[in-house]
Amino acid sequence: MKITELRQKNKIELAAILEERLAKLAESRFDLSGGKVKNLKEIRQAKLDIARVKTILNEGAVVEKI
Repeated sequence: MKITELRQKNKIELAAILEERLAKLAESRFDLSGGKVKNLKEIRQAKLDIARVKTILNEGAVVEKI
């Protein structure tokens, strides 16, 4: 996801995205150790998405939309 798309989301949505990406990363790492992963780019992209979401959550730029 792009940073501009993430900045438009509220904290609840960002937390859901973070959980989803962490689960995807764990699954990809498990598959990598089992030799099932052929596309290593997925792991890199998941890490980048996690970093982007954590950055937005930590900087406090998200305004609650509730």
